[in-house]
Amino acid sequence: MNMHSLLKKCTGFEWDMHNAGKIWQKHGVSPTECEQIYFNRPLVFADDLKHSEEENRFYALGKTDGRRLLFVVFTVRQDKIRVISARDMNRKERKAYYESDE
Repeated sequence: MNMHSLLKKCTGFEWDMHNAGKIWQKHGVSPTECEQIYFNRPLVFADDLKHSEEENRFYALGKTDGRRLLFVVFTVRQDKIRVISARDMNRKERKAYYESDE
């Protein structure tokens, strides 16, 4: 199944409150901001093969409603997007994100 099909099947988000707190403390990214990127375009995503030993992980490059550019690592469990980590995009990721929209 490709990523577009996988995301279209998702019915919402599932949050581990420990992860949500850690993301906020470490990177100042709120759960709401993480969720917003999935509804804004462009949304760039790919398999995170390096970290997919126990379950399939993916990463997404997207922007919040406030135009903040985020790098989000996530998995899909029972048709729910589960965010594992999130932070601001670095320079290389911003370049890839903007090039994807050309």
